[in-house]
Amino acid sequence: MTDQNELNRQDTTAPDDGAVVMEEVMPEEKVDFPPEEDLFDQEDPGQGGLPLPEKEPAERASAYGVSKRTMAVLFLMAAVILSLIGLIIGILVGRQTAGAGTSNSVLSEASVRKLTKIRSIVDEYFLFDDKEIDFETGAIRGYMGALDDPYSVYYTPEEYVSMMESTSGTFSGIGVVVQQDPETGNVLVMRPYSNCPGAEAGIREGDVILEVDGQSATGVDLNIVVTWIKGEIGTSVHLKMLRPSTNEQYEVDVKRAKIEVETISSEMLDDHIGYIQMESFDEVTYQQFMNAFDALKKEGMKGLIVDIRFNGGGLLSSVTRILDRLLPEGIVTYTEDKNGKRKDYKSDAASVLDVPMVVLVNEYSASASEIFTGALKDYEAATIVGTTTFGKGIVQVILELGDGSAVKVTTSRYFTPKGVCIHGIGIEPDVYVEDDLDNEADEQLDAAIEELKKKMQ
Repeated sequence: MTDQNELNRQDTTAPDDGAVVMEEVMPEEKVDFPPEEDLFDQEDPGQGGLPLPEKEPAERASAYGVSKRTMAVLFLMAAVILSLIGLIIGILVGRQTAGAGTSNSVLSEASVRKLTKIRSIVDEYFLFDDKEIDFETGAIRGYMGALDDPYSVYYTPEEYVSMMESTSGTFSGIGVVVQQDPETGNVLVMRPYSNCPGAEAGIREGDVILEVDGQSATGVDLNIVVTWIKGEIGTSVHLKMLRPSTNEQYEVDVKRAKIEVETISSEMLDDHIGYIQMESFDEVTYQQFMNAFDALKKEGMKGLIVDIRFNGGGLLSSVTRILDRLLPEGIVTYTEDKNGKRKDYKSDAASVLDVPMVVLVNEYSASASEIFTGALKDYEAATIVGTTTFGKGIVQVILELGDGSAVKVTTSRYFTPKGVCIHGIGIEPDVYVEDDLDNEADEQLDAAIEELKKKMQ
């Protein structure tokens, strides 16, 4: 979604912007490193970034229409899948040669011979035309998939450009925020932006994107699905959708347009209570947040509610800059890599929040949103209201590979100021309140207002 994606709040990582020093990825060519910004996987909740279920081999086979073919054809299809993973030897790891077996080889010499034989079998027996199959990309994705980490993925040059656009706040798309269900792999519409093509085409909050231009979206990395949806201004994308409320499927063509994402919305509620909703932590979010905050202060704000429900994350640099304006001098978060190397992110004493504050969270508040929540909770600078957050406490960086493509790799865990790693656990709110979806009233917001009034007395 980030739009959580269009963005994946997906911690672009939602897209996340990279930022940890890494070893060379290729033996002979150094990668280019992005600016000093750690990435989180939102979209996304997200940008976000949520765990993606592993795609089953049967899904891949069905894409070639072989479900009713003979067992022989099924065997050949399995060979194709194996070859996609095996071909990574010569594609991604340049040092692997026919003389495999050295200490730095990816596969043994016997495995190389086996994969070469499988390739020959495919060439000789595979029933269908394989000229349009991108073996190189399939092989690299298979290599990354073997890490068994849903947040470590490969992006083609086109996917990488599209993903990095998503974090800038301006892109060409249909204007919907999407996230991925970690259990089912379904791509969910969390919020269609008003006056944007998606909303105007009838797409609603809660709808599920089943297919994009005939390609199944279920279980596919959210950033990749977003690149399918985005495209040149004026072109159309064909979506197959499911509306869970009626269990009905529908298809719609949506014309792409220039989308300028407002990641922040704000208003003054009764009793001089300021309300700021943050949909993601993108490049533009810090300035948008400060503009909203300063405007509310000028209107006489006496208390503040920050709503990060359904915010799947984004850029570490964005969330730490905002925290720097709200917290006293000290650590707001820190990361540790596999070697125990620690990196601290700090706030200074230049500015501190001077009004009572409540933060609204739910189970879709993830990654950078949890850094925001955890820091404010540890400093007792805000009361947390809602439900337990998602629990993504790991950091990714994006490394360019020199040809426009890139890999996103999990590199470290992050911790709250008090040393708590929330990965797989989440953050418990101070005041637990569920939202009744069958009720039009917003019980969580109502509870946040009541809590803030107590603090304002």
